[in-house]
Amino acid sequence: MKNVFLHSIVLLITFFGYSQEKQMWEGYFSYNTIKDISQSSTHLYAAAENAYFKKNSATNEVSKTTTIEGLSGENISQVYHSEAFKKTLIGHENGLLIVVNDTDGTMLNVVDIVNKPSVPQNKKRINHFMEHNGKVYIATDFGICVYDLAISEFGDTYFIGAGGANVEILQTTLFNGFIYAVASGYGLLKASVTNPNLIDYNQWTMVYAANWGSVQAVGTELIAIGFGAAMFKFVGDTPQYVTTFSQIPTDVRYSEGRLIITTQDFVHIYNGQLVKILQINNITGITAKLTCATMMGDTIYIGTQENGLFSTTLSNPTVFVDNTPNGPVKNKIFAIQSASNILWTVYGDYSRNYNPYPLDSYAISKMDADKNWKLFPYSDLLNAKSLTRIAVNPANQKQVYFSSYYSGLLKFDNDAAAKLYNRSNSTLQTIPNLAQDDIRVNGSAFDKNGNLWVTNSLVATGLHVLRSNEQWQSFALSGVQEPLTNSYGRIVIDKNSTKWIATNHEGVVGFNENHNNRSLSIKEGQDEGNLPDNDVRSIAVDNKNKLWIGTTHGLRVLPSVDSFLTNNELNSNAIIILEDGLAQELLYQQFITDIVVDGSDNKWIGTAGSGVFFISSDGQKTFNIFTKENSPLPSNVITDIEINSQTGEVFIATESGMVSYKGTSTKGAENLENIIAFPNPVRPEFNGSVAITGLMNKCNVKITDIEGNLVYEEISAGGTVMWDTKVFGKSKVASGVYMIFVSSEDGLLSKVKKVMIVR
Repeated sequence: MKNVFLHSIVLLITFFGYSQEKQMWEGYFSYNTIKDISQSSTHLYAAAENAYFKKNSATNEVSKTTTIEGLSGENISQVYHSEAFKKTLIGHENGLLIVVNDTDGTMLNVVDIVNKPSVPQNKKRINHFMEHNGKVYIATDFGICVYDLAISEFGDTYFIGAGGANVEILQTTLFNGFIYAVASGYGLLKASVTNPNLIDYNQWTMVYAANWGSVQAVGTELIAIGFGAAMFKFVGDTPQYVTTFSQIPTDVRYSEGRLIITTQDFVHIYNGQLVKILQINNITGITAKLTCATMMGDTIYIGTQENGLFSTTLSNPTVFVDNTPNGPVKNKIFAIQSASNILWTVYGDYSRNYNPYPLDSYAISKMDADKNWKLFPYSDLLNAKSLTRIAVNPANQKQVYFSSYYSGLLKFDNDAAAKLYNRSNSTLQTIPNLAQDDIRVNGSAFDKNGNLWVTNSLVATGLHVLRSNEQWQSFALSGVQEPLTNSYGRIVIDKNSTKWIATNHEGVVGFNENHNNRSLSIKEGQDEGNLPDNDVRSIAVDNKNKLWIGTTHGLRVLPSVDSFLTNNELNSNAIIILEDGLAQELLYQQFITDIVVDGSDNKWIGTAGSGVFFISSDGQKTFNIFTKENSPLPSNVITDIEINSQTGEVFIATESGMVSYKGTSTKGAENLENIIAFPNPVRPEFNGSVAITGLMNKCNVKITDIEGNLVYEEISAGGTVMWDTKVFGKSKVASGVYMIFVSSEDGLLSKVKKVMIVR
């Protein structure tokens, strides 16, 4: 039923796809992991995990290309720029090839390798590109594929292992009219580049059978490096020893007349006679693992595994410049939290079974109102590991609390770690009978009195509160039958000060200290609460005081949180919708990771494999299902969702990066004093919608031309209305000034704004 439901919904909704207006989306990707680099005469191209950027060497201008522009979100393995054809090739670990036409920015997704039926799915990785006479020889995990740049089509594939078998090709190079190829664990092979029958493995000659890792033509020399880290040059087909490196190279290339060999800790640069002219031992100020290096003129560019892209010069190799575009520390963001126009992100995590091991020692990232990112390194976090949740003090947004699923609760004050709460200075408890102090704090939420409530897993008292006067108090949850085996997820607090807590074995537990520490559970089973599963991962209270509950196997709704105060039993309901005249359960069997309520009481629901569902306030209408297949989402595995209540921007964190959707999810204002229409003016190159923000809920918005002819009308649901600059969704309006008339629901307040359209 699950797949049938999803398929039918997808057919009914309007897909956004890559033809949608890019202005609705924005990407927030990390560029700290550099997979590969390439260059033209004017630009340096650097590929990160699933995005790339290019830097103009003359102006230092940097432009980024992500899923917003049409990339797939898959893991990148290689990048290559063909200056002759003005095309950039992006190779992926799954064999996907994306060809970017740098002239007009168009992208071609080439799936020939991905769809090769004779090759196992885990053996399609693209390992290297080598261009010759308009063709690119692509080294893959199964052989060599030939791609014609002129016609943008694949040609032959060379299977050159023993007897024509698949063999992992790590690198190719062209030398003296021969293609040389390193076959992992097999040897170094060669064949004439002019041979029209290279598809026949018999045309390939074994030069030297050994466990080589790379091969590269260096002017009049041919070198190869084995997995033993020894470098040889070939005299004929005979290898002669040159030197041995202290580490196995991660990248070998020839650029600007020099051989550049990168290892984890060093960059070795040789001239055409294989004489070492420079060795870079470290990058000043950081401890980095190096992945690749190249040269443009006198400049040396160095990619790192976690610190981005740096440059130095051959003439002054002790001074380094950080070329990494602004962004979060990592793509795999576990939790996000907004406050005004600031967004906090953390990267610590735990498994599906709430296991934080191996422990994470990651930084914290903060994005300001200008979309600039600030890093708080782990070394400044008081040794707090595996940070999983964020709570911003609504009364003082300079105070931010980070839940650690190992170390307790970390307090930030004025952008600095101020205190780590653990068993020595709070009521938080360590897991019994462990040698080390393991304090698993997860869900956190402020109540209306400024008290911070947090959960503490696998201990006797699972709920703790840090009062606004800095005093701690703990509570045992009577609704939890086996507290020492129970892990807690998110926590929300309703208008009655009831704390609703997600658990992995006991469903949802409600607790209210103002009603004699009353505690009730909503569990699996008709008589226990009607949940589809006791493993609850997300909870939210909407604007109508309904409790939305997301489990690992579906969705339920408690009709009113008030029932906690009067009833001894709580029962949730499935949302039933009609599909083709048949009753279906909304989000049947879906693993729900997050539920967020927007300013219009609509719901944004994240899943662990099906993307994001954007549904109406009652769940009866699905506005959209955003997936990596029909939107810029880089992954269908959603880790967290957060909405900026002021701007309506919906931030969606996935396991492969974060994007945002700029919708209409703003709360209604209290008056009409801050109405804004943007962009204004609307210029010819703009193809998006005009946003009219600062509205009260249920405002009447009328738009007319200068002569008073009505072109659009809508009742606001929340604080924003979007106008597509068309006459009631049909033809685009002409250039001119358009009047925006806004009136409150009761007609007592009104406002008039203007917007100029330039076609």
